[in-house]
Amino acid sequence: MPIANLNIVPFVSVDNMMKLVLDIGVDRFLTDLAGYIEEDFKRWELFDKTPRLASHSHDGVIELMPTSDGQLYGFKYVNGHPKNTRDGRQTVTAFGVLADVGSGYPKLLTEMTILTALRTAATSAVAAKYLAPKASDTMAIIGNGAQSEFQALAFKALLGVNKLRLYDIDVEASRKCARNLDGLGFEITICTTGQEAVEGSQIITTVTADKQYATILTDNMVGTGVHINAVGGDCPGKTELHRDILLRSKIIVEYPPQTRIEGEIQQLDANYPVTELWQVITGQTVGRTDERQITLFDSVGFAIEDFSALRYVRDQLRSTKRYEELDLLADPDEPRDLFGMLLRHQKSLA
Repeated sequence: MPIANLNIVPFVSVDNMMKLVLDIGVDRFLTDLAGYIEEDFKRWELFDKTPRLASHSHDGVIELMPTSDGQLYGFKYVNGHPKNTRDGRQTVTAFGVLADVGSGYPKLLTEMTILTALRTAATSAVAAKYLAPKASDTMAIIGNGAQSEFQALAFKALLGVNKLRLYDIDVEASRKCARNLDGLGFEITICTTGQEAVEGSQIITTVTADKQYATILTDNMVGTGVHINAVGGDCPGKTELHRDILLRSKIIVEYPPQTRIEGEIQQLDANYPVTELWQVITGQTVGRTDERQITLFDSVGFAIEDFSALRYVRDQLRSTKRYEELDLLADPDEPRDLFGMLLRHQKSLA
């Protein structure tokens, strides 16, 4: 990264993040990011791991998601407030920091609202690469809000999915999604019910926003031989699938101590057996074992995925100017003389 002053921190604004994504191309960005995620999941045992730190309120949640591989430390600040859309605001916003463990100095500050949507979609597609039926080309997306286009593009880039069946209780959301994806290589059907959406789909993605126990998929809607990508359930008291679907499925999660609190499996006993995604990626266990099996990726998002996204963005900045130099760190002439730095600045203003 071409920044000579070690006390200056590169900052990627929303504008620069959009430019960076478009410079690279959305498909390549998702594919490359998926590679970073796989790489870090293969190093899973090196990372500090803890469930995210959440502050819940009536209207939403604010969370911190930290992790470290011993060399770099990363965290993300993220909120989830479904009612925000009524006021013209985003349901989810985020920013993140990547820092050097040796010095404690931050190396990157970046927006992560757009980046989180990209990393969530990339993680979904990585899981599906190991779990979905072979040659899957059709995906139902139930919930067509801010995440839906990213999910579609990631599954197209990594798995070749080119047929989408969209459903949302607000048909305008489905029409928005279809418009945004027009001309990007999809055959799109807007459906009038969730049942219609899942018909003929080998992959079912649920990505709704309401903070409540919900039944987006009922047991009778799910046949054998499908992969379910459950993205929307991501906090206590918020689910999308009927419990009976879980009992019929092979369940794959990111980090069980977090998923048991926030994911679909909060509906099950605390000792109910699940498989961890890193074990599938590293080959320690098999993902899909037969063509009639139902696989379920109970995705709540985990800090290591954000760490991968931060690493990826940092690496892209080495050959681009898509950042601003942020004067974030105090730099006194003598490290112990912070007050003297203030006095010298006072003199410079006189």
